[in-house]
Amino acid sequence: MTGPSAPARQFRHRALRALRALRGRAAPAGPRTRARRRGPGARIRTLIAARRRPAAAPSLAPAPGPWVRALGLAVVAGLGAWLGLLVVGSVQTQVGPMETSMALRPDLTGGTRINVSPLGALELASHTAPLRLDVDVEQLDPARSSALVEHPERLSGLEDEVAADVVAGTTELAVRSCAAVVAGATALGLVVYRRPRRALAAGGLALALLAASTATAAATWNPRSVLEPRYSGLLTSAPSLIGNARSIVTEFDVYQQELARLVTNVTKLYDATSTLPVFRPDPGSIRLLHVSDLHLNPAAWHIIASLVEQYRIDVIVDSGDTMDHGSAAENAFLDPIRDLGAPYVWVRGNHDSRTTQAYLSRMKNVTVLDEGRAATVGGLRIAGTGDPQFTPDRSAVAQGAPAERMAGIRLASAIRDQARAGTPVDLAVAHNPDAARETDGTVPLVLAGHLHRRQVEVMKFGTRLKVEGSTGGGGLRAVQNENPEKVRASVLYLDRTTKRLQAWDEITLGGLGLTTAEVGRHLPEENKPGAKPSPEPFPRVSPTAPAAPSRGPSGPARSTVP
Repeated sequence: MTGPSAPARQFRHRALRALRALRGRAAPAGPRTRARRRGPGARIRTLIAARRRPAAAPSLAPAPGPWVRALGLAVVAGLGAWLGLLVVGSVQTQVGPMETSMALRPDLTGGTRINVSPLGALELASHTAPLRLDVDVEQLDPARSSALVEHPERLSGLEDEVAADVVAGTTELAVRSCAAVVAGATALGLVVYRRPRRALAAGGLALALLAASTATAAATWNPRSVLEPRYSGLLTSAPSLIGNARSIVTEFDVYQQELARLVTNVTKLYDATSTLPVFRPDPGSIRLLHVSDLHLNPAAWHIIASLVEQYRIDVIVDSGDTMDHGSAAENAFLDPIRDLGAPYVWVRGNHDSRTTQAYLSRMKNVTVLDEGRAATVGGLRIAGTGDPQFTPDRSAVAQGAPAERMAGIRLASAIRDQARAGTPVDLAVAHNPDAARETDGTVPLVLAGHLHRRQVEVMKFGTRLKVEGSTGGGGLRAVQNENPEKVRASVLYLDRTTKRLQAWDEITLGGLGLTTAEVGRHLPEENKPGAKPSPEPFPRVSPTAPAAPSRGPSGPARSTVP
């Protein structure tokens, strides 16, 4: 058998070459093929390089599972809802005569917080949910306050009015909160996911979380939480001021009237001070402003500052009871003293504690007098003593008038020592008139307070006793009286050379709810027209002169603790 002929072999050879050419065009040759074509050396080098090249690392991060994605969506929804509530989740609403701000805030323990600036805050365990209701009392509405003052019969409907205002405010807060959480979560979802469907899912989840929190709050609502409130700031004294919390609930109509009277009339005190007439005393006289018994009334500082400016006061003398309970929480009430524009002389009253005294002694413009200490302030040599009793402390038994007289005897002894040392005292200060009376015969003038009413008398041995009323209008106790207690202060004019009292102006404001302002000018008997002038100044105690007789602690009691 013979093989293929030469032409056949040539044809097959050409066909194979054409087929190989077609294969080479259809698929590019790999490195090994290219190396094979370039020769055995190139082929070896390619194999070695391929073995040295590191293999691509397989991916170790699997695609997130459904639970991880759900958790991420929940975090985005919660954070977005919180941001939405923080930015736009509060409402301004009127509650009776007060302008308030209501807001929902994330909180693990829930509850309600009522802020009454600058007095402090009241916290109620009203519910258990991851939402807290914040209510800020911002200011009084003068128009609605005046309407209540001018028409007291409206007080009977104040409870219903306040309830309607609260319902309207909480309804608006609920609608605004829903919009805030949806908008906040949706906006954050767009930033994180960049996909509208995921962003809308975050907004829907935030709304569901708000609804669940609201349902939890409703299910755990505790109406009895008002019986166990927690106070902070100046409101820590609230239980002793307004009584047992249970009585507030059972006798709400009484407290409603007192609260309405208090909050609607404070602005009237500010209005009254703007109508005070301006007096122009002798430029050569020393002008002393006597105040007493502020009892934590913040409006008193506005009144005092107005009097200091109008009368160009040289020195302010406060005869005590600036506080009500003497607690450290009340100390912030004293801070306006720094800005009154005149040096401040102070003695401790029976409602002022040693803590109060220590706080005031650190102020640069305040001179605290106690145990007969004397100091020269505003051109006057003044000696004073603090009240020996702190009556808010029920753990100590009050010693009454005998303790007051003993304090006055020590003050009189200290004044005599000053005279013997060549630094006679021009003016003495004590809180209780029982203590002040013991200085009779040792000093021309003694100032006191405590009684919440004015009293002026020249005592047996020539010392003039001047008792001031309450510059705070009785403070928070004013709402306990049927008629508002008047606000009282006095401006004393003393000769700059002799330091004798020349005249005094008694300033009287109408008190809570009244806008009357009266100023009466008074002259000592020796300064009235037709009276014989005193030929010589008040006699001073000399080192050889016998001391003026003093009444001992066995004398009759003259006053009670107001």
